[in-house]
Amino acid sequence: MEDVAAFAAMLPYGGRLLGLDVGTRTIGTALCDAGWSFATPATLIERTRFTADKAAISGLIAAEHVAGLVIGLPRSMDGSDSPRTQSVRAFARNLADLALPSLLWDERWSTVAVERAMVAADVSRAKRATRIDNAAAAYILQGAIDALTRS
Repeated sequence: MEDVAAFAAMLPYGGRLLGLDVGTRTIGTALCDAGWSFATPATLIERTRFTADKAAISGLIAAEHVAGLVIGLPRSMDGSDSPRTQSVRAFARNLADLALPSLLWDERWSTVAVERAMVAADVSRAKRATRIDNAAAAYILQGAIDALTRS
């Protein structure tokens, strides 16, 4: 689902959210508090098979008592869908049996914004490479929770 209000209605009492930045080699993750105030980077998942990826996500959901998912949707700069967008939509559909509300959140510019912030903070190239996916997941999740708390 891409409707913030409908997603919020499925979570009437708040709850922790898990943000996902689904890449081809890794899945960046981030968590927010139950009151939807702030997002923080969590565990980086190295992609292997979908079943293993899903098991890692399920483990985070159980350990952190997650109430909903926010999945970054990589749209093209003009807002249209691309093959990568379709891949992430399929990934989200395959997570549907986790029985959690899911929000697909436009992630255009997320990685660029995070990388610029890291460069400005003088984070080394090596450290940026290991942290950027989780930081992008936090950026995506923060954007979604900001929208959720405005509505």
